[in-house]
Parts: sequence; C-alpha cells; structure tokens
Amino acid sequence: MPLHLIKLCVGCDTVEELRAWRARHYATGEANRVHTRQTPKRAAEIVDGGSLYWVMKGAVLIRQRVLAIETLGEGQASRCEIVLDPDIVHTAPQPRRAFQGWRYFEAKDAPPDLAQAAGGDMPQDLARELREIGAW
Repeated sequence: MPLHLIKLCVGCDTVEELRAWRARHYATGEANRVHTRQTPKRAAEIVDGGSLYWVMKGAVLIRQRVLAIETLGEGQASRCEIVLDPDIVHTAPQPRRAFQGWRYFEAKDAPPDLAQAAGGDMPQDLARELREIGAW
C-alpha cells in the first residue's frame, strides 16, 4: 500500500480557486510543485504510488498523485519541493482539523475517491451541503 501525505491548502478555499491558481502558474511555465521546509524521510514510499491529500475548509476534498520529491539547497537553506500530477481527483469529504506543515497519511486512513464512494461523480457543492447537514 502506498504512503500518502496530507497538507492544508492555504490560500484556496475551494477546488475551483486551486484550479485557477494553478492555471495562472502553468501559464508562466511553472511546474505543479508544492514547497515545504522538511523533506519526508519516507519519500521513496510516497513517490511509489502515493498522493498529496488537500484539506480545504476543514475537510479533505481532493488529492493529487506525487510524481517526485526533491530536496534543494543544503543546510539551513535547504527546502523540499513535491512535484504533483496536474490531475485533481475529488475524494469523499473527510473532516480534518488544522495543522502545520504536512503529515504522513496511511492508505487505510485516506478517504476513497468520490467516484468510488458515491457511485459516480458528485458535484463538490452537493458534497459540501451534505457534509454541513450531517448527511455525509
């Protein structure tokens, strides 16, 4: 089973905002990268089929497959870049409290893809409303 990462999506409250932000960066030729301070020690396990799960507004809503994890610089100036697949996969909403940085996310704890959980594609607005009224 692959090992995943989970991270807060800071600055974007919705999947649509994240898509728009990424589109602006793609237009300048920038790759789909996430910058973090610490490089995961279990990077090989993550790159071997793992994803980065994004927390938005208190819930895991989407994931992107991790293509590579790179450490740039040395010593105090080092940082980590996580290269992500541009495809965004919607997941079944899963409540999650705020935290700093990233965390390892075991496959057994990860929410299923929305298409699998709902038997097909469900609009994020509907999923959010169901979650708010406690039906999901």
